[in-house]
Amino acid sequence: MTNTVPATVGSESFIPVNTQTWVNGRHNVRCVKVIKETWDVYTFCFMSEQPVMYFFKPGQFVTLELEIEGQQVMRSYTISSSPSVPYSFSITVKRDPNGQVSTWLHENLKEGDELAVHGPVGLFNCIDYPATKVLLLSGGVGITPVMSMARWWFDTNADVDIAFVHSARTPGDIIFARELDHMASRISNFSLNLICEKIENGQAWHGYRGYLDQAKLEMIAPDFMDREVFCCGPAPYMNAIKKLLQDNGFDMSRYHEESFGATPVEIEEEAIENAEIAQEEADALTDADMLRVEFLGKGKSIQIAPGETLHAAASKLDLLIPKACGMGICGTCKVLVKEGETVMEHNGGITDDDVAAGYVLSCCSVPKTDVVIDF
Repeated sequence: MTNTVPATVGSESFIPVNTQTWVNGRHNVRCVKVIKETWDVYTFCFMSEQPVMYFFKPGQFVTLELEIEGQQVMRSYTISSSPSVPYSFSITVKRDPNGQVSTWLHENLKEGDELAVHGPVGLFNCIDYPATKVLLLSGGVGITPVMSMARWWFDTNADVDIAFVHSARTPGDIIFARELDHMASRISNFSLNLICEKIENGQAWHGYRGYLDQAKLEMIAPDFMDREVFCCGPAPYMNAIKKLLQDNGFDMSRYHEESFGATPVEIEEEAIENAEIAQEEADALTDADMLRVEFLGKGKSIQIAPGETLHAAASKLDLLIPKACGMGICGTCKVLVKEGETVMEHNGGITDDDVAAGYVLSCCSVPKTDVVIDF
């Protein structure tokens, strides 16, 4: 969708500015600002050369398409900014000493650099789960999606009672500390509660210490059972939060968590087991059982066994369909099915409108008939 902005001021006329609206897909963007949040956390701000209105649901994420040491690498990051500031968007990245992408971003991405992003996508957001009372729980860099939500409610003067609880290693590791203090000082329905695991020499701290537990939660939000809960952080943190809530009999349909991180071990093990079973079944197949997958744009096709994904078919032909999560979450591997039928089991990485238009996520879609893919 494109909106033409009137461009006449006084007696002077200017070339109209065509403003596009962001939709899920691949987009070229330029880094316009790099902000140091803490000693190991940077925020990267992006815009397009032509004006784009970056509308998304607070809590959603994008997938960066990068080239690192000659290899294409895809990595998903939550949008930390709010759609209330629509002409740019930001991601906030903590440097992991063992992380290839976060280290590369911290050391290499600078103002003026261009790259491609895919998105926005994600089921974890505050728009699809409206509530008048919310509890935002975050640990470490998991603050990014709930910060996007808080910024959205703050900027739009939403009538939402917000209890914001963030856990950090030390006071020096609190991301967005000054902005959080600002929001808490400006509106009465924003309760800010910070918890630090430990205090280092020379640091002044008057907040909570240790870890979020039952006693702290009852002090911070005595009515937590009545709130919609949004949680993001390391897996052990989220597991502890879920157990705490479940032990209290919380209605877990009102609990929402960020989930696009590393593939859980149990899912990896299940995938390996399923692959072994599929290989055994494939060995017993005849040519009549195979399905044909044609990639229209590449002029290539291949016969695959029932149950194999479109992405696997492409890989066998040395065709690289971009992929980040492999679980139907990030939306990176979206392709258009021109002919034939497929079955898709995704995890929120594609919109209903895209599905209606014939798009599927190749990582989690298997053909039911011979198919033709526009790729």
